[in-house]
Amino acid sequence: MPYLDNPADGQPGAPSAVDLGGPGPRRITVISASMGAGHDGAATELTRHLTALGFLVDRHDFLDLLPAGIGKLLCGAYLRLLTWAPTGYQRIYAATEHDRRPGPAVRVLLRGARRRTLATVTPETRAVVSTYPGASQVLGALRLRGRLGIPALTYLTDFSVHSLWVAPGIDAHLAAHAIPAAQAHEQGAAGVTVTGPLTDPRFTPATEDDRRAARARFGLPEDAPLALLVAGSWGVGPVREAAAEIRDTGAALPVVVCGRNHALAERLRADGITHVHEWVDDMPGLMHACDVLVQNAGGLTSLEALASGLPVVSYRCIPGHGQTNAAALEEAGLAPWIREPDRLAPTLTQLLHGPHRQAQRAAGLALYTSAASGPAQTVAAMARRPLPVVRPLPVLRPLAVVRPGVRGRTVAVPSEALDLLAAAVPSEEQGLPLAALPGPSRRPSAVRRAIPGLPAAVRRSAPALPAAVRSAASVLPGAVRAAAPGRPAVVRSAVPVPGETAAARLAVAVPRQNRRRMILMAVAVAATVSLGIGAPLADAYGEAPGHHLGALTHYLEDDDR
Repeated sequence: MPYLDNPADGQPGAPSAVDLGGPGPRRITVISASMGAGHDGAATELTRHLTALGFLVDRHDFLDLLPAGIGKLLCGAYLRLLTWAPTGYQRIYAATEHDRRPGPAVRVLLRGARRRTLATVTPETRAVVSTYPGASQVLGALRLRGRLGIPALTYLTDFSVHSLWVAPGIDAHLAAHAIPAAQAHEQGAAGVTVTGPLTDPRFTPATEDDRRAARARFGLPEDAPLALLVAGSWGVGPVREAAAEIRDTGAALPVVVCGRNHALAERLRADGITHVHEWVDDMPGLMHACDVLVQNAGGLTSLEALASGLPVVSYRCIPGHGQTNAAALEEAGLAPWIREPDRLAPTLTQLLHGPHRQAQRAAGLALYTSAASGPAQTVAAMARRPLPVVRPLPVLRPLAVVRPGVRGRTVAVPSEALDLLAAAVPSEEQGLPLAALPGPSRRPSAVRRAIPGLPAAVRRSAPALPAAVRSAASVLPGAVRAAAPGRPAVVRSAVPVPGETAAARLAVAVPRQNRRRMILMAVAVAATVSLGIGAPLADAYGEAPGHHLGALTHYLEDDDR
């Protein structure tokens, strides 16, 4: 297995190990996203391989893990950008391609998915694998904060690596080829490993009998050269132009797959394209029937064609990842990228009849035999490792320190210390200002020195206060430790309820924190809609800069410009 990095390098400490797997099958969580079919397709194949290796696999869609249904909004916004404002999408992609960390709006959005993502991990889960960059960012953050104690891996579904794919905290990044592996390594990814691609085993080279049978099933000409034109599950990009140009070259007949874009299929038929398909379940059979694949996104379909021994060419690529994937495939020697229409006919002719055809077939098939082991084997090896013994982090609970007339500030305090502190505060003194409590001279000096910034009711508690409380000052936030002695301050507590514990009265309800989070989420959504949809639409409609709302209005009114 060709490692560029060792996945264990850079991991904190070298703790002793114990096997926590126990008897019976172990579980692995796989998180993908229904943004097109590529991420889900890779997750499906990874699940199949891991199941064959004896693991139980839990599948989750990252869009469902985002709060308040934002996932569907983002999916729709992404599709609209590709369809209505491709230039705007290209600008956004290029501006963020090499950022070392996501922007503020993206970070706020992903932070809202941490709790639900963590909930997908069961006590029996031994590893989590992401096939979507947003999920990788969340998993990496959970690993860095010590909230996820099992390995987290990313399988890179693209042949080029955007910066969002590389998440600090991820233990290993698995790549289909050395080109994306090198790009990930340059961006600081940990545990970069070339494991080969993931494709359905039905995608295999066709015999002549397979070819004839497939053409008969799909009603295709028996002897004419056929160019299979694909545009992903959404059918996006300048597909009509590409189909007409392939037909006009005379080198091959276009066979177009529109995915779930019914409107595109109808327009192509109206344009006189004879062989048009929408969603095709038997893609291996259709590839067996054709002679060359023309693609515009460089995703999973390209890898499936390479596994089928079908030469691949990139043409009229969609912005963003479509163009960077095309460049990476060309650099790897797997698919030429036709940038000018006048190069279409000679390139198709070479791949259909010339010596380049066999060279491209050999290069594509070698992709599936060069890696020592596949992605599933790498994931399984990490999942079978004994888990490290780690000291659990203290559970933090909110403690608010406020001053009269000043908005309170909530800080986190270890749960055990807060329980002990609450037990030390007489119920009649909770909520009283410092001025109403006995002076410092009457408080035990040991306690005063231990926690000088806490309320007087705690500082005057019994000298026998447990050592755990006295040592809590080292882990209390600076906002508490630095509170000036004698300044009016209270430990805010809930209204006493009969039978309620002192700890419950001291624990602070956090409605303000929840409101702040909701406001931040609303701002993130507004920024996403304005900058991610409104700005490109404004550019497409020719609106003045900043007139995002007007552009959205045009779009909602079905302005087809």
